[in-house]
Amino acid sequence: MATSGTTTFDLSIDDLVEEAFERCGMRMTGGYQLSSARRSLNLLFLDWANRGLNLWTIEQGTKALTAGDNSVALGNDTVNVLSAVIRTGTGTSQQDVTIDRISREEYLNLPNKNVQGRPSQIYVERSSTPTAYVYPAANGNYTLVYYRIRRIQDSGVYTNTTDINFRFLPCLVSGLAYQLALKYAPDRIGLLKQVYEEDFMRASLEDRDTASVRITPDVGM
Repeated sequence: MATSGTTTFDLSIDDLVEEAFERCGMRMTGGYQLSSARRSLNLLFLDWANRGLNLWTIEQGTKALTAGDNSVALGNDTVNVLSAVIRTGTGTSQQDVTIDRISREEYLNLPNKNVQGRPSQIYVERSSTPTAYVYPAANGNYTLVYYRIRRIQDSGVYTNTTDINFRFLPCLVSGLAYQLALKYAPDRIGLLKQVYEEDFMRASLEDRDTASVRITPDVGM
C-alpha cells in the first residue's frame, strides 16, 4: 500500500471551528457562531501564554545599545524574556557576557541608574509595552541579545491556519470545543474539559527542551 509521502496536515480556522462544533454535538449554522468561535479561539491563545512555555514561540531578539542607553523597548508581542547576554565585538572577536536578571524592587533600589559601564544586570518590565532596563547604562556600543517568549499570533481571517506547532493541534480543537460548550452545549462541559486538559498535558509534556542535565552534589557541605 502506498503512503501519502506528506507530513503537512493542518486545519484552517473555519475547519477548526467546524470540528469543535461537531464535538459539541452541533453544526455551525450562522455567521455569528463563526465570529463567536474565533473570539473564543483568540482567548484560548492568551490562556496558553499563562500556562507556561510554548517552545515554538521562543525567539532570539537583539537590541543595539549606544552610550547612555539604559532601556530598550521589547515590542508589544513580547510575553517575557528568558535569558540575555551583552555582546561585544563582531566576527572572531565577538564575545557574549551573561547578565543577571533582577527584580523590580532591586532595580528600584539602585542609587544611580544612569551610571555608565558595561551592562551586567537587566530588569524586564512586563507591562503593556514591555521594556528591558539595563544596569549600568551602556558606556559604548553593545548588543543586547535575548531569548523571548512572544505572543501567539491572532487567528485572523477564517482561511488562515494557526500559529501553533502541529503537536498542539489536537489540543487546540479540544480546547475550542470546551470553550464553545460553555456557550452552546452546557451538558458536555465536563467531558470536553477533561478531554482538553488531557490533550494539553500530553502536548505540553512533549513540548520541552530535551537537553541533558547533570546534577553534581556539593560534597564540601
